[in-house]
Parts: sequence; C-alpha cells; structure tokens
Amino acid sequence: MRWQGREQSSNVEDRRASGSRISGGKKTGVLGFIILLVGAYYGIDLSGLVGMDTAGLGGTTSSSAKLSAQEEQSLNELSRVVLRDTEKTWQHYFSKNGQKYVAPTMVLYYGATATACGTGQSAMGPFYCPNDQKVYLDLSFYADMKNQLGAAGDTAFAYVIAHEVGHHVQNVLGILPKINRVQQQNPSQANALSVKLELQADCFAGVWGYQAAQNNLLETGDLEEAFAAAEAVGDDRLQKRSQGYVVPDSFTHGTSAQRLQWFQRGLKTGDPSQCNTF
Repeated sequence: MRWQGREQSSNVEDRRASGSRISGGKKTGVLGFIILLVGAYYGIDLSGLVGMDTAGLGGTTSSSAKLSAQEEQSLNELSRVVLRDTEKTWQHYFSKNGQKYVAPTMVLYYGATATACGTGQSAMGPFYCPNDQKVYLDLSFYADMKNQLGAAGDTAFAYVIAHEVGHHVQNVLGILPKINRVQQQNPSQANALSVKLELQADCFAGVWGYQAAQNNLLETGDLEEAFAAAEAVGDDRLQKRSQGYVVPDSFTHGTSAQRLQWFQRGLKTGDPSQCNTF
C-alpha cells in the first residue's frame, strides 16, 4: 500500500505506555472461552477466535515481543492512516445520504485494557465495543496474522481495521443494536445472525478497499494480501486448524469462501447498499 506520508487520523487513544505486555505463553483456557461468550453477548467482534493457537481454546501468546521498534512504529502509522481513510469513506457516504457520520476512536493497547464492554485482551484479536464506540487494537496482532494465520502485509492489516470500523458503521446505522436484541430474544438464531453481521462488516471493509483503489493507494499484490486475510479468518479454516474438524452450526463469522465473497462484493461495487447480508 502507498500509505507512507498520508494523512493520519486524530481519533486515536494510545494506551500502550500504560498497558502490560503478555509474554511467556500465558494461557487463556476457560477464561478465554468466557471472554468469547461475553464478547458475543455485547456484540464485540472477536475475529473468529483469531489469536488462539493450534490447541483451540487452550491458550495464546501475545506476539508483541516479536515486533521490532521499527515494525511497531510502522504499524502505528499505518493504522492511523487506514483509520483516516475509513473516516473519509464513510463521511462521504453518510453525507451523500443526508446523515452525519461520527467516527470511532481507535485504542492502541498492549495485552489488556478496560473497555465499556468489559476487559479487552489481545487474545481476542482486534474488536469493536459498541458501548463506547471504540475499536481496540493490539499492534502485535500483525505478528499473529503473519506467523499463525499466514496472512501478512500492510493491506491484510488494513482489511482487519476496516472490518472493525465496519462494525461501527453497523452501530451508527442501528443494525448492530437491532440484531443484538434479536439474538438475545432468540438464542437459537444467535450464531446465524452473528455470521450475517460479520459478513456485512467484511463487505463494508470492501467498500473502504474500493475507495483505496480509486485513490491509487493499492499496489500490485495488495488485494491478494487482503483476500488472504479474509480467507484466513473463516470459521471453517480456523476450526479445522485448531481442532481438526468443522462444526458448521457453531460458526459465528462465516466460512473462508463467504468472507472473501462479501469482501469482494464491497470491493467491486463500492456501494454499501450491496452489503445487505440479511
């Protein structure tokens, strides 16, 4: 991506100096599973168990120690540039439809941090909390994407951020709270509705990608990076990797093929109205 030197967002809260770096193979175990359930209840995106190691819910290790100071600074700047680009994309769309877009704040942290949805942990992957309208991001997730998921590159990381902003757009449009109410009223439909929310957020991420391409930000190979990231976090691939088999009824984010399909729909059309997964 041609992101260097571009305008950065000011809607960033940097908590890295006050955070704790988790190291030494800290286990999540049952606690990790509880976090996932609480996240689903509050509408937090847990990125399809991203960050969990090959033992499934058995444990995860933060990769912050694997980032050099130069890598971390680069990711810090990249994240702010991508956030600013999402702000421009969605401000244009809302303005065109006679609405005002209030952008989310992106919180950079290490290890764990307090949120209005409970304690956020890097083991959860990047996530969005609708209660405080903030996107939470531990930059070490980039190392997890590269080393555990095989999805590296600036554009892959940008896709993740654009996806979380997509959840904010759902919240602003009233989609997220509406679906969360239905999930609580009809628990048997909770997983299926969660999949639809996630696929729509993927499509919204594609809308950002469309604008990035229009603005000549993407270089050869960039889209392939984003495609790989979308496929890497499919429920089927993550379950196969963690437990050796797939349980479709337990899907909360969609298959790799579905995630790629909806991301590509947003990317090709640049039209949020084409992202109605419901």
